[in-house]
Amino acid sequence: MKNTVLTFREAKENGTKLTMLTAYDYSTAKLMDEAGVNSILVGDSLGNVVLGYEDTISVTMEDMIHHGAAVARGAKNALVVIDMPFMSYQTNVYDAVVNAGRLMKEGRAGAVKLEGGKEVCPQIKAITTAGIPVVAHIGLTPQSIHAFGGFRVQGKSEAAAKKLVEDAKAVEEAGAFAVVLECVPAKLAELVTKEINIPTIGIGAGNVCDGQVLVYQDMLGMFSDFKPKFVKHFANVGDMMKMAFTTYCKEVQEGIFPAKEHEYAIADDVLEKLY
Repeated sequence: MKNTVLTFREAKENGTKLTMLTAYDYSTAKLMDEAGVNSILVGDSLGNVVLGYEDTISVTMEDMIHHGAAVARGAKNALVVIDMPFMSYQTNVYDAVVNAGRLMKEGRAGAVKLEGGKEVCPQIKAITTAGIPVVAHIGLTPQSIHAFGGFRVQGKSEAAAKKLVEDAKAVEEAGAFAVVLECVPAKLAELVTKEINIPTIGIGAGNVCDGQVLVYQDMLGMFSDFKPKFVKHFANVGDMMKMAFTTYCKEVQEGIFPAKEHEYAIADDVLEKLY
């Protein structure tokens, strides 16, 4: 069944946990869709895990549109959410609406996601008023990593915790239909989840959130540059891939692959006529 904004609302009301994973290409999106994932996030994390950047700041609108459209072609039932990249919405409300519209029209998104709390509520309100569903993202917001001074857990002090609760309420009021909580103490995430009426999607925010999201390269052990505390390896696909690549190189070099069963035949009399 097709997942929509309504699916998220009903999940919150019914206490059904939502599942979200990142994807950046057609083949992966198709596999996730067939597995029954509720939502696929085309995250600007593609800057790290696909494009090899040190952060997400260098990711462009064109990057997001290109990868988003590929994912949308593979996802028939999952709700495709595309990240709004750095400086595509922070400058002003007009730019935010225009760029969100591009992600919907050209990237074929079902919704967009943007980072920030109260400070981006005017953008959230304008985007939703334009008929575009919005997922908010508070706590650790990677596009602001330099302002944070690195990857740090957010909301640990009284003032920071109070701001996070206020931000959650503000983005809900502005029209967001869900909010991602990243790197937030579990008990604080539980409080936020109870205080708002839209689903919370946790990543490093404990298991009381209304749903969870992970970068798929992280959960499959395919990205080894760093491993956040909140990541669980559900399979060591990275090791399996390296083993397969190594075996392939060995068999090609030793003449084992391709074998007879991988070849196409031609009649001998056809070949004789060529001499």
